[in-house]
Amino acid sequence: MAGLFKKVYDWLLRTFWATEMDVTMIGLQNAGKTSLLRVISGGEFTLDSIPTVGFNLKRVQRGHVTLKCWDLGGQPRFRQMWERYCRGVNAIVFIVDIADPRLLPQAKEELHSLMRNETLQGIPLLVLGNKSDLPERLSVDELIDAMDLKSIAGREVSCYGISAKEEMNLDAVLQWLMRFAGK
Repeated sequence: MAGLFKKVYDWLLRTFWATEMDVTMIGLQNAGKTSLLRVISGGEFTLDSIPTVGFNLKRVQRGHVTLKCWDLGGQPRFRQMWERYCRGVNAIVFIVDIADPRLLPQAKEELHSLMRNETLQGIPLLVLGNKSDLPERLSVDELIDAMDLKSIAGREVSCYGISAKEEMNLDAVLQWLMRFAGK
């Protein structure tokens, strides 16, 4: 009986008090954007992900909040689209492979270039250091320094270490994102 009541209650919440929010997930190729989106939307992690060509769109339901997540390709030819898909969203998620420090200067340049766009002023930024399950990886403090996140002004900026593969710290990511629902 309690299970039926919960189902009806959840349906009422989604129907009458539902909130939808837009989130754009960006980062260099092979950072784990598609894997992260697959895992948070209820799927399983796979090692054989195909690089995103253009973008993917998935909806992730958490309680009465639906996150509409845009996963944009990270190859150089798709980076010019990032600004367009980041306009007017509730939050921008920038994903970094923290097990490959050679790519950090390029990731930093792409992020800072994007954050300088006037059209994106005030949009909260969440930087995720993915692949924190690997032994040779940066800590969150090292990532904050390497990406010079403290210099990004005019918006809320947060940084977490995650592992899409091990589903580590993903609840904290979703809670952070849901704070901006309806804003």
